[in-house]
Amino acid sequence: MYSSPKYSPVGDRALLVKFGDTIDLGINRKVHALSRAVEEAKIHGAEECVPTYASLLVYYNPLKTSYERMVFGLKDLEPKIDEYSVKTETRMIVVPTVYGGSFGPDLTSVAEYHKLSEAEAIRLHSETEYAVYMIGFIAGFPYMGKVPEAIATPRLETPRLKIPAGSVGIAGNQTGIYPREAPGGWRIIGRTPLVLFNPYAEPQPALFQLGDRVRFKPISEKEYQALGGKS
Repeated sequence: MYSSPKYSPVGDRALLVKFGDTIDLGINRKVHALSRAVEEAKIHGAEECVPTYASLLVYYNPLKTSYERMVFGLKDLEPKIDEYSVKTETRMIVVPTVYGGSFGPDLTSVAEYHKLSEAEAIRLHSETEYAVYMIGFIAGFPYMGKVPEAIATPRLETPRLKIPAGSVGIAGNQTGIYPREAPGGWRIIGRTPLVLFNPYAEPQPALFQLGDRVRFKPISEKEYQALGGKS
């Protein structure tokens, strides 16, 4: 059943449409549906939509419209949210991943945290199907969930200054992949040779898109290198 979202201003050129407070696939699909509806409706003054787990940030030009007019325009689209949610087409992306060792330095600690073997932790992570809820904090970084409770693990107390591109990590009940080298506090359990972001790629520079379904496939270090992975 559809429940009406809450609207609130964010500065003088954006507003937030909030559907809930939890990581929930049904809620996230409504966020994506409204984002698509806004893009297709071409609301006067609307400039950009930024979907998150449970809300949609909508930027607008204050010289062309106002907060009140934007809210009215978005409310007119609310009846289409369920329609767009049903029509959503998703892709399945399989992510080859070498787990543990130097490629996944936190696999041991994740397994020990839950009193599991490393093999069991890998099985739980790789046998779960994930959904891409949002893209951030660097270009092409997919936030995916939910990780099984049996391996959901808090972030590191002290973030690393450098995490290699392709690193697969866990943070709470989320899993994600670093598109490029960057600092971060996620628990790194493996690495994929896939290129997640190419600014010159057409039609999309990012490999992952909102709503994609994802499975991780365990591979050996030899297979990783054969697929072009870097040590």
